[in-house]
Amino acid sequence: MSIETVAVVGSGLMGRGIAYAAALGGYRTLLHDASPEALERAVSQIGRDLEEGVARGRVAADRAHAARSLLSPLSALDDAARAADFVIEAVPEDLALKRRIFARLDELARPEVVLSSNTSALSIAGIAAATRRPDRVLGMHFFNPVPKMKLVEIVRAPATSAASVATTEEVARRMGKETILVKESPGFVTSRINALIGNEAFYMLEEGIASAEDIDKGVKLGLNHPMGPFEMVDLVGLDTRLAVLEHLHQSLGEKYRPAPLLVQHVKAGRLGRKAGRGVYDYPGDE
Repeated sequence: MSIETVAVVGSGLMGRGIAYAAALGGYRTLLHDASPEALERAVSQIGRDLEEGVARGRVAADRAHAARSLLSPLSALDDAARAADFVIEAVPEDLALKRRIFARLDELARPEVVLSSNTSALSIAGIAAATRRPDRVLGMHFFNPVPKMKLVEIVRAPATSAASVATTEEVARRMGKETILVKESPGFVTSRINALIGNEAFYMLEEGIASAEDIDKGVKLGLNHPMGPFEMVDLVGLDTRLAVLEHLHQSLGEKYRPAPLLVQHVKAGRLGRKAGRGVYDYPGDE
């Protein structure tokens, strides 16, 4: 089946980034959110991201103009799902929520349409079980910020078909992404490794081994990471990282037990950039 229209379900940080990449890849892009206000914010941010891409010479002006014309915000899930050739769900990391959405998508989307989930750790098989098409359900794990990050982890559950994987690889390629294929397991590849690094950084900070700034600097300059672990967790959200660690701790054991300092920060509302403070303070972002 030729893929011409991609529906992105959820217009938050990840959803709007995925919609940006889909529209820039030449897909008619249907961005859904139940909140008209969230949709308006997302479309405005996508426009700013395209303008930045043009200003920095990363995106040709004509491509940016075409991408804007291909993007359609929709507050009705029915309209987005029925028109889609391919669906990417990008709602918060809540298995029950994702299962409810996939059950609805399964009712609305044509039987041949692949349904993918942008999850960083949750079970694809568990999500697929809410549908009557488990062979057409898989994970499509994008990375933040989506416009700049090249990788997509394609996560294959036991029932996922080779044809669904091939279709997803082509969609990702057209969106300008590189892919790796991962067998479903808790945390996949990147979240599993990143969770260990970030959690250990919190343990070191709690023990007074070094300051947050020096831990970040050491990882960037000594290990050649583009961002330090605290810069990264403030960007993705401390609550999101905690949820991933709790899932991995339950699935894989004690080495993933969340650091007490991370738990304390989340309880105190220090959730990262989106809250104006995390490990670091961001007064201008509040």
